[in-house]
Amino acid sequence: MSDDQGPAPPGPVAGAGGFCIAAAWRCLHRSSSAATLGHMEHGDRFTERAARRHTEHCDFTGRAAKGHMEHCDLTGRAGKALPHRRSPGKPPGIGLPRELSEALQAFEVHLAAERGLSSHTVRAYVGDAGRLLRHASRAGADQVDGLTLRMLRSWLSAERTTRHSDVTVARRAAAARAFTQHAARTGLAAADVGAGLISPRVRRQLPAVLTRAQAETLLAGPAPGGDPVALRDHAVLELLYASGLRVGELVALDVDDVDLRTRLARAMGKGARERMVPFGEPAGAAVADWLRSGRPAIVGDGSGAALFLGTRGGRLGSRAVRDILTKHLAGVEDAPAIGPHGLRHSAATHLLEGGADLRSVQELLGHASLTSTQLYTHISVERLRASYEQAHPRA
Repeated sequence: MSDDQGPAPPGPVAGAGGFCIAAAWRCLHRSSSAATLGHMEHGDRFTERAARRHTEHCDFTGRAAKGHMEHCDLTGRAGKALPHRRSPGKPPGIGLPRELSEALQAFEVHLAAERGLSSHTVRAYVGDAGRLLRHASRAGADQVDGLTLRMLRSWLSAERTTRHSDVTVARRAAAARAFTQHAARTGLAAADVGAGLISPRVRRQLPAVLTRAQAETLLAGPAPGGDPVALRDHAVLELLYASGLRVGELVALDVDDVDLRTRLARAMGKGARERMVPFGEPAGAAVADWLRSGRPAIVGDGSGAALFLGTRGGRLGSRAVRDILTKHLAGVEDAPAIGPHGLRHSAATHLLEGGADLRSVQELLGHASLTSTQLYTHISVERLRASYEQAHPRA
């Protein structure tokens, strides 16, 4: 198995802000094809002709156009900057009454083009909002203004009784609130009925992380030699741990996104937020070895400017990174079964244990809120408590 990685649009609908939802939805999908073409033929850089075609499909007007163009930087990073590229398939509102379907499509455009959320978040929120609208439709609502807080609560209650975790139910409540807020703001509903919807209290579980010794053993595992795949695996693990990048950010890196002289990587994070991430000498040496001796042996016509490549020459996929990590974790004694995000957790925890301040770790990880970063202080405290209870005679 390789480790590499046009639906019919809805009819024209007049939406809030004076833009056409159908055109916006078409642009969302066709821009994906244009980005792929640009990546395959020009190393993830749009030519003038491709950019002109992309613009023709983006007939947004007013504020929607402004928000979309901010996320579709046609000067060279359009393929990366567009955060949401849904796979070809049916429109999100299939099977719903016309007005509910159109509202769901407008919500999808809002999340991707205006708020710049990641493709995973857009997919999850649109799916959750679709479930809500189907529930509302069965209850007799055929337009957004027919939604009531009672409907939202009955839907959320039904979700809780189908063995979904509190985390999933909380996310669905957040999606419902985002949908009703957007509907009220754009005039599809007279009031934001979701403002009174309360999420279940979620008890955050501390993620499993590697100890420093386990991380050292993991990174010593890949013995590159002259094997291109081994060189790549070594560089992937070193850079992932050294930088604390999300796996999606890692596989999206191009060759020119990494400066080996200053040891900085340019990452495109959630919400199309770009940041510079430092990495250490071992990671820099591993990436240099890969670029010098590994990548040239695998590069092909479809490689473009991708930093990390799969065995067939295409851009390395997120699932392949998970497989690489799982393979090399097997040789680490007593290591927890973590994925790439667990290695990110480990890097953040080790930084805080080493004396890094919370704000610096927040910047490194690309967290919009310090609350997300504070999770790692709890991990460090728990490990300190465990060490104390094991070692202190009067613990």
